[in-house]
Amino acid sequence: MSATSQNRVVNTVLFVVLALGAIVMIAPLLWMITTALKTKADVFALPPVWIPDPPQWETFSRMWTEAPILSGFKNSIIVAGTVTIVGSVTSSLAAFALAKMRLPMKNAIFIALLSGLMIPYPTLMIPQFVMFSKIGWVDTLLPLIIPLLFGNIIMIFFLRQYLSSVPDSMIEAAKIDGASYLQIFGRMVFPLIRPAIAAQFILWFMTIWNDYLAPILYLNTESKQTLQVVIANLNVEYATQRDYPLIMAASFVALLPILVVFLIFQRQIIESVALTGAKG
Repeated sequence: MSATSQNRVVNTVLFVVLALGAIVMIAPLLWMITTALKTKADVFALPPVWIPDPPQWETFSRMWTEAPILSGFKNSIIVAGTVTIVGSVTSSLAAFALAKMRLPMKNAIFIALLSGLMIPYPTLMIPQFVMFSKIGWVDTLLPLIIPLLFGNIIMIFFLRQYLSSVPDSMIEAAKIDGASYLQIFGRMVFPLIRPAIAAQFILWFMTIWNDYLAPILYLNTESKQTLQVVIANLNVEYATQRDYPLIMAASFVALLPILVVFLIFQRQIIESVALTGAKG
């Protein structure tokens, strides 16, 4: 067998394997969408109903009136949007300072930040709850927003490593020309690390958007709960009534912001992966 034929066989096998993997990965999403369009009887029908006929589009309109989806969606947008936008700026500045500025004991500071990753969140839940309770932040969005505005340790670590490839001579030349550190960051460094920031931004946004533990700890009032808590409550309330189409419709709506963010930043994410591979 020639080398060309051998490569063609290998490529065909890889394509088949990847196609099967893609089908396995996307099957739950497709099942969620079709379930949202089914009747209650179709959900439990045997053999399974793969394509509902007719689709029950009114489930999506019923969802907004029978459950606090709109308030949950708004609260999740406020939390995830504020944290990731402001936190990405502060994380980028911290990474730049730790990577390129001449700070005393900056390596010790960086190691101290990394050591925070070793502390499991459950060990901090009770002290944090007591502290936020004493200052009156329980049942507000503040405990979910304020602590994260000062940066993400994982993002700082990733950006600091990314910045290590930027020559120090560029920073020194800009300083000689009279540029301040903020000007150097805004005009020189930020465009270089923008793909890395985009990649970390979407990962952080997904984490905050899908977070369930912290909101369930601090949020009691239905109108202040985030979307994930609302959907969990729907599962408790409507699963007993076997109204799975409503639960799946709400879950599909919760998925849309992550999909939109990924579509917006996909080019930067691909660039980040490519540049990281090239530098490696």
